[in-house]
Amino acid sequence: MTEILSGPGPEPRRGSGWRRWRNRKIASPGFQSWASRFFLTRGHVRREGERMFDLVSGFVYSQVLRAVVELDLLEATCDAPQSLAALAHRASLPVDRMEVLMQAGTALGLFERVGGGYQLSALGAALMGAPGVVGMIRHHDVFYRDLEDPVALLRGETDTELARFWPYVFGAGAAEDPETARRYSALMADSQALVAEETLRSGALDGIARLMDVGGGTGAFLAAAGAACPGLKMMLFDLPAVVPAAEDRFRALGLSERVTVTGGSFRDDPLPEGADAVSLVRVCYDHSDETVRALMGKIFGTLPPGGRLIVSEPMAGGARPNRAGDAYFAFYCMAMQTGRARSPERLAEMMKEAGFQGVEMPPTRRPFIASVVVGHKPGAT
Repeated sequence: MTEILSGPGPEPRRGSGWRRWRNRKIASPGFQSWASRFFLTRGHVRREGERMFDLVSGFVYSQVLRAVVELDLLEATCDAPQSLAALAHRASLPVDRMEVLMQAGTALGLFERVGGGYQLSALGAALMGAPGVVGMIRHHDVFYRDLEDPVALLRGETDTELARFWPYVFGAGAAEDPETARRYSALMADSQALVAEETLRSGALDGIARLMDVGGGTGAFLAAAGAACPGLKMMLFDLPAVVPAAEDRFRALGLSERVTVTGGSFRDDPLPEGADAVSLVRVCYDHSDETVRALMGKIFGTLPPGGRLIVSEPMAGGARPNRAGDAYFAFYCMAMQTGRARSPERLAEMMKEAGFQGVEMPPTRRPFIASVVVGHKPGAT
């Protein structure tokens, strides 16, 4: 169970008195009623009320999204408006229930009312076209059950399904089941395209001649890197269960001569040598601090002087919490029971502890998809 810390709370900081007065005032029903009528504050009160209601009802929104995906309504409405009767027949739902779902989806911005029917909106089209997002939504039934009692989850009292769904994180032996490896690899590969795009755009691979991707699954990131950098030589290191699928991918893409695939566990086996850069793409947040520290130390010992470590994954915000990292991925990692979402600053500290210097955080265009941290091994480049 997670350790519960006790002791005196933090000392009041400058401005805490004003915040206390503000919070007590806003929490007063009488003030809320007055502010909703006063012409200078009523607009703000309405916007804040809508935000508050979104927080309260967000769990329903997520289930509406899941129903839309499960019933394949994005594809059904992509090309032309569809009537409620046609959609109800397609989904084997009563027409009145389909109307409730389509109205809800329209309120969430997924569809548009066109004539007497419904057609996919620009947001819905973007959702349908985002690699891996639909698969992630389909997979959320497991995550929803783990979050049924969030307090129990926070206390470490929940035997989570996600911890069993992703058993690969417990070590090489647990992931030898081909079906487990297939499900994990398929979901990760489907959603890897956007992460790869952000990583490559950051310039983290500039000047690299030979890249080793550790924990790279079936090679989705290296496939993208190979297409973007024609002269790049590549190495993939991951558990033996995923090696055949990785080799098939590289063979189909004509990359076999540029890629060396090695099976092994980064926990127990030595890393192959010869790369001047190592990438950890969506690896660190799957694992504990102890495991990440050990892995970074092993990478530092494997790299030559001037070598580079690249970490790319969704990250927490640190002093400025963000929704993707500090809400979604933080709780997802908690349910997995092995990892945690970390801020770029925290990962930079861990790199420095392993011996890396000149740590950089190149900006990405979509940090909710991935942020990047790069560390350099001291010595000649």
